[in-house]
Amino acid sequence: MPKRTTFLGPVALVTVLIAAAAALVVGGGLRATAATSPGAPLASTAGCGKAPALASGSHTIQSSGQTRSYILRLPSGYDQNHPYRLVFGFHWLGGTSNDVDSGGTDGYNWSYYGLRRLADAAGNGTIFVAPQGINNGWGNTNGQDLTFVDDMLNQFESGLCIDTTQIFSSGFSYGAAMTYALACARPNVFRAVAVYSGANLSGCNPGTQPVAYIGLHGIRDNVLPIANGRTLRDTFVRNNHCTPQNPPEPAYGSLTHIVTAYSGCLPGYPVVWAAFDGAGHDPGPIDGSTGDGWHTWTSGVVWNFFTQFQSGTSSSSASASASASASASASASASASASPSPSSSSVSGGACSAAYQTVNSWPGGFQGQVTVTAGSSAINSWTVRWTLGAGQTITQAWSGTLTTSGSSVSVGNASYNGSLQPSAATTFGFLANGTPSTPTLSCTSP
Repeated sequence: MPKRTTFLGPVALVTVLIAAAAALVVGGGLRATAATSPGAPLASTAGCGKAPALASGSHTIQSSGQTRSYILRLPSGYDQNHPYRLVFGFHWLGGTSNDVDSGGTDGYNWSYYGLRRLADAAGNGTIFVAPQGINNGWGNTNGQDLTFVDDMLNQFESGLCIDTTQIFSSGFSYGAAMTYALACARPNVFRAVAVYSGANLSGCNPGTQPVAYIGLHGIRDNVLPIANGRTLRDTFVRNNHCTPQNPPEPAYGSLTHIVTAYSGCLPGYPVVWAAFDGAGHDPGPIDGSTGDGWHTWTSGVVWNFFTQFQSGTSSSSASASASASASASASASASASASPSPSSSSVSGGACSAAYQTVNSWPGGFQGQVTVTAGSSAINSWTVRWTLGAGQTITQAWSGTLTTSGSSVSVGNASYNGSLQPSAATTFGFLANGTPSTPTLSCTSP
């Protein structure tokens, strides 16, 4: 995990805010390359079918008259004929690309905020890139950091096999600000973004188009207070035409987190807000603790958010679909924003119901998600049970407590998501070996 001494401090924050404001004035007109044109075709890249022009490791590239650097991480067994998901990981102020790639003191388990570990566990392959900011930050003066990303993408798409409908960005603190800037400026390039404890420090131009968005922020953050994260979130609540609300946040001292999915969003453009208590300015909070660690819940929540999007559904094509159906009901929006998959639901005594969805699959494995919804009365706990199909085994679960006995599976609520108001919902996810099937679920609440 990154050390707190490298985080954006209050004094540095004032300096950065002033610099960011100046950059916004000077760099108001950020260039848009052909890769970001709304009419540009989105498909497999020119690098498909050819030996990779880039290998895992450190690289340099000329951008805006400067030598910039990044670290690239190709999946094991890279296949030149397979279009890969691409995930950017941006470092915090004082951090480095190596911190993001190496995972710091937690090593591989925290590489790319824990997403690399989950990608490898899923087995379907993801390319990761950790760019290096100028002076270990993302001031984006005159839009130079946006141009840096454009230049990297041009290099990746010509030299690697990339699925251009599966490009994502994640970042913490100043890196979150840069990720937010990309969401604002490159909505037709990035399918979704994850903003960990961010603020508007790298600009937002023009910031008017929808992008799938998940924001995570601590209520105790004394470096970039949570009001900053709410403001960033609300940009995409508005752009994505979600139903405005004040999502619940955990009480101070509860040492828990609450994840809320907005309703009514345009199809393909969900917005999720994850607020937590415990750790302050930190991307890896742990429930029940004021510390941090690689076994945080944030990795699974972000990975689950990214992998719900199916290959071939780009931001630009989703935008066209969304514009055509913006008047659809909230329930239709929720259905369209999720990946088509086998699903089933059942109700036990009206206390709660559970609905299953396969959000991703690959040869020999799959990722499942279960949505638990309270009935007409509030509940304080829940348990979902089902029977695994032939050859299925669960390898990892998050946002719930997993128990297995042979083919019988039981997942109880975690400490932070057991209490649900009437009709309120929460989710848990898991990775499994085998072929996905349609389980019959039961949900009980004592």
